[in-house]
Amino acid sequence: MEINRVTVVGAGTMGSGIVQVCAQAGLTVTMCDVVQEMLDKAMKTIEWSVSKLAEKGKIKDSVGTVMSKIHASTEFQAGANADLVIEAVFEKLAVKHDVFKKFDAITGPDTIMASNTSAIPISDLAGVVAKPENFIGLHFFNPVPMMAVVEIAKGIATNDETAQIAKAFVEFIKKEPILVNRDIAGFVINRINMLSNIEAMRLVENGVASVADIDKGVRLGTGRKMGPLETSDMVGLDIQLDAMTNLYLQEQDRRYYPPDILRRKVAAGHFGRKTGKGWYDYNEDGSRKA
Repeated sequence: MEINRVTVVGAGTMGSGIVQVCAQAGLTVTMCDVVQEMLDKAMKTIEWSVSKLAEKGKIKDSVGTVMSKIHASTEFQAGANADLVIEAVFEKLAVKHDVFKKFDAITGPDTIMASNTSAIPISDLAGVVAKPENFIGLHFFNPVPMMAVVEIAKGIATNDETAQIAKAFVEFIKKEPILVNRDIAGFVINRINMLSNIEAMRLVENGVASVADIDKGVRLGTGRKMGPLETSDMVGLDIQLDAMTNLYLQEQDRRYYPPDILRRKVAAGHFGRKTGKGWYDYNEDGSRKA
């Protein structure tokens, strides 16, 4: 089975990034979200990002050609003819279940269902669809157009054919697949990153070092392009809190319990770039304040 038509559910940072890389690879993509404003914002962001890549000669097609591959809709039915449905909504089990129930009712029997979850086991999500053997995890990393890796996570019922189709899809869109052999919350990379992110937050909480110095130290000391707290602001503190909470509830491991400072910031509405305040303060255009 070849993947020619992709539906991505969720027009946030991750969803729009997945839409972009699929369209750049020449696939027909439907981007669904219940909020029209989110779709409008995502289309502008995608066009801007594609334009930057075109200026640098990093894509073969024109901006217009790439954008013509994308259809945005608030109606899930618009994405019903997909070969592959990728869910990229909030890290809430009930919200994800609702998405998959709706698409399970309108898509064909061979459609592959995938989740971009970073913290919920695939088997937990697949339990609400008629064919869990066609369900898989496709965990992209932020920012999607720049990050080369995608984790492919099989649920307990996922068959080998689905895994092979998913692998071929990831390679087709010019990403590098990593196979996760055991269905555990957080998979591989997030379990490693989450612990370092939590430690960075606790260092701030305990007054050991400033946010800026922690990020600078990690960048210069490890070769990472962004520090953990800069990345947190880009991903969204609310999303990170949901991911940590889900992983903690799954594992009952205190190492993954969200730090107090993160919970307080989210309660105050400080989600990062998207709200103008997180670990840093931001201007309306998303640039960081001096």
